[in-house]
Amino acid sequence: MLRASAVAEQAGIPSASLVCEGFIGQAGTTSVGLGMPNLPLALVPGHVGTQSVAELRQNILGVCLDEVVRNLTVEPAEATGVSEPGRRDIVFSGSFEEVNRLFYENAWSDGLPVVPPTVDKVEAFLRFTDRDPEEVLGILLPDSRTATVWSIAVNGVMAGCRPAYMPVLVALIEAMCNPDYGVEHSGNTPGAETLITLNGPIIKQLGFNYEQGVLRDGFHANTTVGRFWRLYLRNVAGFLPHANDKATFGNTWRVVLAENEDVLRRIGWPPMCVDMGFAAGDNVVTIGRYTGGDTICSVVGSTGEQMMPYLADGVLKQNGWQIVFTIGFSYGCLRPMLLLSPILAETLAKDGWSKEDVKRYLFDHARMPAWKFERYAREWTSFWTRSLEDLYRLGKIPKVFCESDDPERLVPIVFEPDDFMIAVSGDLLRTNAYTFAHNGFVGYPVARKIALPRNWDALLGEAADD
Repeated sequence: MLRASAVAEQAGIPSASLVCEGFIGQAGTTSVGLGMPNLPLALVPGHVGTQSVAELRQNILGVCLDEVVRNLTVEPAEATGVSEPGRRDIVFSGSFEEVNRLFYENAWSDGLPVVPPTVDKVEAFLRFTDRDPEEVLGILLPDSRTATVWSIAVNGVMAGCRPAYMPVLVALIEAMCNPDYGVEHSGNTPGAETLITLNGPIIKQLGFNYEQGVLRDGFHANTTVGRFWRLYLRNVAGFLPHANDKATFGNTWRVVLAENEDVLRRIGWPPMCVDMGFAAGDNVVTIGRYTGGDTICSVVGSTGEQMMPYLADGVLKQNGWQIVFTIGFSYGCLRPMLLLSPILAETLAKDGWSKEDVKRYLFDHARMPAWKFERYAREWTSFWTRSLEDLYRLGKIPKVFCESDDPERLVPIVFEPDDFMIAVSGDLLRTNAYTFAHNGFVGYPVARKIALPRNWDALLGEAADD
């Protein structure tokens, strides 16, 4: 809405953006990022999703209408710009405590102590990339700031990363800049958080944990790279709590998930990077935004037929309103993820199951009655999409959703088996899995190959001696 209004205003056409009360602060901040700090807004009191028709009519006619008329007829005041320091400017000198107080007061930190990003520390990171420090990787909304190699190093220092992590950090921000990922949606109300999945020899070279305790903090590489992601969203993209990060409950940033490629090679399953279009053995980061997840504990069985019903049930339970990313907001962009512990993957492979077999089983069995599917997408979440039958007739969804008109028929939650994402990591001997609920096109999974500097081996050797 705001981007459309900005285009209209730039063309000389007056606009009025209707904004619910809870989003006024976000709208104002986003307007600054769009380069139009005085973009005209019209307040809609409360939340329209909880108002009766009479209450909504009263609020629109009693409050909103006057603001719309004023926005369309009165020229807004000239806005003043806000200047920011240059990339290499020294903005403060002081003790560790003083630096951290300054960073916290200016919303540059996540509330935890940061490593002061001195020029020397930043330049140590830049040694681990062949990229020009001033290279622009993209423009990040909502603040419309440039994502540069220099700012990546700065935030890497702040997060506590080691300089050798720099190639991973650069690849992550290249992925963040990919329009398919949709960084501008990072502050949406379900409070989704990005999961970073890592593949390739770099896992062992940099000491990422891929065994017991995976996804738990306490391992330097996994933890600090995960923290870096959130700091970059804050300091460069511009997502701030109580401003334009409107997560209702929120999730803490997630540590990096590194796949156990030793196990994958042993059982003949491809790593996730292959699913994302790269080769086994490539160093790749994959990002996707997930609203949450749950552990599927104590999976019992020595065969796929014994184990998979429980796993499919667990995946289905985590997906409710998310199916609006199957037929509502967009079509066929839901990508739920199932993380298997190594022993579960090994047991399935020993029984003859491939990774594709697991995806096919989830497609065939992680299903819900058609009436419930439609209620999630049409009634319970108020997205007012058409019926499954209408969407099929319009060619929007596959026939599998409309193989009969029985409201009790079971329909899948995704368009095809490959929409399910499968990863393998964690404790080698625990029979647990984890399932993530995907946040659809407002965080569509994208991947990027990690570019290593020409003298990577020599730099790693130097880093090991430090």
